[in-house]
Formats: sequence, structure tokens, C-alpha cells
Amino acid sequence: MAVQGEGRMFIDGALCWAASGRTYPNINPATEAEIGQVADAGPEDMERAIAAARRAFDGTDWSTNHAFRVKCLRQLEAGLKAVREELRDQVIAEVGAPRGIVEGPQCDGPLEMIDWTINYLENFQWERESGQYEVMGAKSRHLVWKEAAGVVAAITPWNFPVQINLAKIIPALAAGCTVVLKPAPDTPWCATIIGRVVAEHTDIPAGVFNVVTASNPAEVGEMLCTDPRVDVISFTGSTNVGRHIMALASATVKKVFLELGGKSANIVLDDADLGSSLLSNLAVCFHAGQGCAIATRLLLPKACYEEGVELVKQYFGFISQGNPQAKDQIMGPLINKKQQERVLAYIEKGKAEGARLVVGGGVPAGLEKGFYVEPTLFADVTNDMTIAREEIFGPVLVVIPYEDEEDAIRIANDSIFGLSAMVWSASDERALRVAHRLRTGTVNVNGGNFLGPDAPFGGYKQSGVGREMGVEGFEEYLETKTVAVKA
Repeated sequence: MAVQGEGRMFIDGALCWAASGRTYPNINPATEAEIGQVADAGPEDMERAIAAARRAFDGTDWSTNHAFRVKCLRQLEAGLKAVREELRDQVIAEVGAPRGIVEGPQCDGPLEMIDWTINYLENFQWERESGQYEVMGAKSRHLVWKEAAGVVAAITPWNFPVQINLAKIIPALAAGCTVVLKPAPDTPWCATIIGRVVAEHTDIPAGVFNVVTASNPAEVGEMLCTDPRVDVISFTGSTNVGRHIMALASATVKKVFLELGGKSANIVLDDADLGSSLLSNLAVCFHAGQGCAIATRLLLPKACYEEGVELVKQYFGFISQGNPQAKDQIMGPLINKKQQERVLAYIEKGKAEGARLVVGGGVPAGLEKGFYVEPTLFADVTNDMTIAREEIFGPVLVVIPYEDEEDAIRIANDSIFGLSAMVWSASDERALRVAHRLRTGTVNVNGGNFLGPDAPFGGYKQSGVGREMGVEGFEEYLETKTVAVKA
């Protein structure tokens, strides 16, 4: 199916090509075919975007006119929903996600979440009086004001681009910030279509929202991290890149939000129903395992270890690949050749370190075109193996045995990451006690799912800094000012 996305960037209120005239190809990961050309920005384009965002924040009432922001965001919400079908087709074409998940968390779900943030904005308390206090014989009234943080650089990845783009830009704009969105080079259309909707459907002033696409993300992305006109960096991606961004931003002491990698554990306790709890491990096949919060370490009691491994092997046999238009599929290709080769290299590393390859481990037969990898299951894994410690970001599940509940908690927490976890038990109370002891930002208990516009998302340890979505996500884009008035 031929799909035509928006190839132009959006800078200072106008859709535009790169000043140099350069473009780069957008590639369909399911077919390896070029599906369009996209503007390839250079430093001069990013300079224009940063200048526009700074000017719009300092020179307009966008940050203080709350009612106008509500109106504009309602227009943006309606405009995005009006192009829903076009957006779905673009996500299938450039992300490689099958239609079954595009009509869920890849596209439709994020569109429905916009409303929560706008409603929160409408009822937000921007000012409060905290009380009075006497210092050195003089009493003062203390006022606390919440104000927009300034210019936000939103740097987003390719795995769930619609959801992550909107999870950053909607609360940032709602808070009164101006935004420069730099999407991953592999999924530019999921960002450029937002620029087009802003241009055609909203009254958002020029410079308030900007989109800059580039084939070399470091060249223009590092400008956002070092430019003193940028106040906030909101980044989702790998831990290695997050460390680099934090170091770059330190020179100007920017506010930094980082949502980084994960190596989440799925703990099946000894009283859990094995059959139903192990179905949750099909999540590692969801979008080919390209999700930072997906549980990729399965922790099983030794008493039922082999039975559990055999059940997961059977479940993996349910997974089909190959038709991105299928609504009954959850698994598509990896995003590009580099990622495919990376995942296959981790699989070889697992075999070399002594893990038992139970199923998968290669490219599916008949799908040599496209960046596919089979659902892969490793058993006899120890938590010190590379495949148990590093984020693979592919459809690879490792199964680790444990002795007792204490051992399971120890193994789960023995990681540099702390993004998410799952716990299964016949007792919610027991599972919640375990959840309290896990050093992770989210925990799904007995089939619960943390995803929602009201639920703050982020990690402990090297999985990140700060939270996205919910009240905490909105407040990432605010500053707090205290004003004292003599009583």
C-alpha cells in the first residue's frame, strides 16, 4: 500500500525543507523499500528552530494565557483525530508495527490520552498561598506560583513514536512551554504530521511548536543539549545516549528528564497459576520486543522451572509474523538492519556464554526481506550473563531459576536498570509486598497494566530521571516561584 507522509519540517510556523535542500530516505522496515524523502536538517535549521521557540516564549503570552492554550490544544487534539487513518497507515509503513497494535498503543491509544492533560490544565492551580511566617520580627505572606519552565527540547525514539511524541509535547505545551521536537531519523513522519496539523488546524502561534528532522541526530541534537536558550531536555532512548545528554546539558545546568533503558523482571511466585501467568511473556514479542519496559527476564521457581520453560516455548509458537496489515498480529520487524544485526549478535553471545537456546534465534524462514528476528527463548540463564544484564531491545526472553522469594527479589534488583517489573501470585497482598521491595518505577501486579495518561512513568537507577505522564509528568515542565509579601 502506497503511503505518502509529510516530508517537510515545521519551523517558526511554516512547513519547510532543509536550508541546504538535503533530504534522506524513509525506509519501511518490513520491506526495506524507500517510502518517501524527508528534510535532512543541518545546524542552520536547528538554529532557526531554537531561535523561534525562544522568541515565542519570551515575546508572546503563550506561557501565561491559560485559556488560549486550552483552546489551541483542543484544536490540536481534534486535528490529530481527523487524520487518524492517515497516521495509522504511516505508523505501519515507517515503524513496522502491525495494524493490530497500531489501532491500540501505537496510535489510537495515545490520541485518546490527550484529553486527560487538557482537562488537567483547565483545573490546574497556578497559584497558592502557603501561609505566613515570622522572621526577625517581621511577618510575611508566602505565595507559591507555578510557571512554565521555558523552551523544551523533546528528543524522541523510534519504537513508539506517536505515543512518546505526544507524551512530551502535549504536557509541555499545556504547561506553557515552547517546544522543539527532534524525532528519531527512522520515524520522522510521526512527528512531521503533527507540524502539519498545527499549521492547518490550530491557532498555535509561530515558534511555539517546531519539528526538526535529520539523518544525523547527533549533529543537531547536541545543539539542543548545549544551547543556553533551551531550558529543558526531555529525552527517551538508550541509557548510553542519556548519559551523554546529561553530560552535555550540565554545562548550562538545564532541567533534564531521561526515560532510558530497562531489563525488567517478570517474577512468577510459587503460588501463581503457571499457565495464565506465563502468557504474559508474549509481551517480549509485542512490537518485536522494542519496548523499554517489556519484561525480558522471566524468574521461575526451581520446582517448576522446566515445566515453565516448556509452556513459554509452546506460547511462542502462537506468534506469527510477516503481514503488517494483520489485526491479529502483535509482532512485526525490527526498525532497521543495524538493530536486527545487534539482536542477532546478542543471541550468539547468549549461546557462547552457555545459555540453552530453546526456540528461535534467527531470521524467520520466508522473511529474509525486512528486518525480522524470530521470537527467541533462552533457558539455563544466570543473572551475570550478558543477555541477562544488557538491554537487547528485541524479541529475546531469558529464563532464570530462583530458590525462594528472597532470591527472586535479589535477582530482580541485581541490575543497573530499574524501569519496570511484573509480579504474579495467587494473593494480591503477597504480590504487592514483593512489589514494594522492587527498585523499579512501575510494577504490574497479577495482570495489571501501568499505562495510562494519569500514571507517571519513569525509572529508578540508570533507567532514568523524572517522570512522564500524569501529574508528575505535567510538572516536569514547570518551575516554582516563591513570593514573600509583608503581612
